[in-house]
Amino acid sequence: MDPNFLPCFLLLLCVVAFADAGSVGVNYGRIANNLPSAVKVVNLVKSQGLERVKVYDTDPAVLKALSGSGIKVTVDLPNQLLYSAAKYPNFARSWVQKNIVAYHPSTQIESIAVGNEVFVDPHNTTKFLIPAMKNIHQALVKFNLHSSIKVSSPIALSALQSSYPSSAGSFRPELIEPVFKPMLDFLRQTGSYLMVNAYPFFAYESNSDVISLDYALFRENPGVVDSGNGLKYFNLFDAQIDAVFAALSALKYDDVKMVVTETGWPSKGDENEVGASVENAAAYNGNLVRRILTGGGTPLKPQADLTVYLFALFNENEKDGPTSERNYGLFYPDQQKVYDIPFTVEGLKNYKAPSRSPVSGGQQVSAPVRGGVSKSTTGNTWCVANPDAGKEKLQAALDFACGEGGADCRPIQPDATCYSPNTLVAHSSFAFNSYYQKKGRGMGDCYFGGAAFVVTQEPKFGVCEFPTGY
Repeated sequence: MDPNFLPCFLLLLCVVAFADAGSVGVNYGRIANNLPSAVKVVNLVKSQGLERVKVYDTDPAVLKALSGSGIKVTVDLPNQLLYSAAKYPNFARSWVQKNIVAYHPSTQIESIAVGNEVFVDPHNTTKFLIPAMKNIHQALVKFNLHSSIKVSSPIALSALQSSYPSSAGSFRPELIEPVFKPMLDFLRQTGSYLMVNAYPFFAYESNSDVISLDYALFRENPGVVDSGNGLKYFNLFDAQIDAVFAALSALKYDDVKMVVTETGWPSKGDENEVGASVENAAAYNGNLVRRILTGGGTPLKPQADLTVYLFALFNENEKDGPTSERNYGLFYPDQQKVYDIPFTVEGLKNYKAPSRSPVSGGQQVSAPVRGGVSKSTTGNTWCVANPDAGKEKLQAALDFACGEGGADCRPIQPDATCYSPNTLVAHSSFAFNSYYQKKGRGMGDCYFGGAAFVVTQEPKFGVCEFPTGY
């Protein structure tokens, strides 16, 4: 945390003055078979003083349970519906009528996320994003809801070409003309905001040798000066967000606001997932809540009070991928807290963040090179296929990596050096890693819709050697 905030926080009057400075919500994911009913979940959310919830679909049971709760809701039109919403305005109108009009305003839907991290979706849905957003908005216009409900789409930080220093933040050039400029024009014209998913954990986990854990967890640290503009950063979250603000500014969209639709820290992980622990998750989320609710924007945008959605409400036991994916929850399915942090200004008054973990990570703060993750100076990382993802998801992701993704898939062709073993997992791992390395090992570059994850030990498939850089 910026030490300048500390005296202000300790003064009760100062905390009260900043009570409306920022807003904290929560993501309510449901990829699990043991969660409480939607009615119980809404009661839990209200009991914690949370005023905003983001969901990943428009499940009737959830939207009905939220009716009359006073909780502001962001719903999602899933990636698999982007094609229909883009190609058929009637589909978009029908979707809005069935999933929005039927519940609003009793259920206080305030925004629609059209897709989620579409640029890393292996099903090549990027080209449908802007038409889908426009058709959904036009449907809201038809029902006179366009003033009260905003339309946007969450992006991963892998959409950035550069994020260090923050002042040099820029979007990936191949996305600027076909996607970002028309999307930002749309957001500006409709008074909406850019939705961003930001995970300092990914940057730290992949580069713990060069990124200070204190810097990642908002704890006291010397800070790092942005060589581009001289601003000093005391946490990685602010640095990542300002990289997006800088990318917006570079395209002359300084006036477009931002909402952080996902951020969080896992309480448990695999052996190679450095930093995943209850203590670190409590420190990150607790300090983040304090950071948001006690006011002040970022070093680059000091007046930009942020709305931030924590990921996630529950541990979700049916999620694919490494152990961390199933352990981002603030609560267990039995509604007990995984760790105790406040979500309101009132709760902050008596809150003390967890003490420092014995493992402090690297002592220097290093720069994320692309998408929030830097190349480690002392260790390497690789991207491999998740064997539990299923054949269909792996094949779709492999097709994307070797096609639009631009991975070097020549070594896995018949009679080539990495063709053997001729298995989907082995071939996908090679292709995913090629894509990951070519993209600079950026955050989100090893995702493929949950079909891949990062490892710190070199993969072994026969005699095939996996590259670590291009």
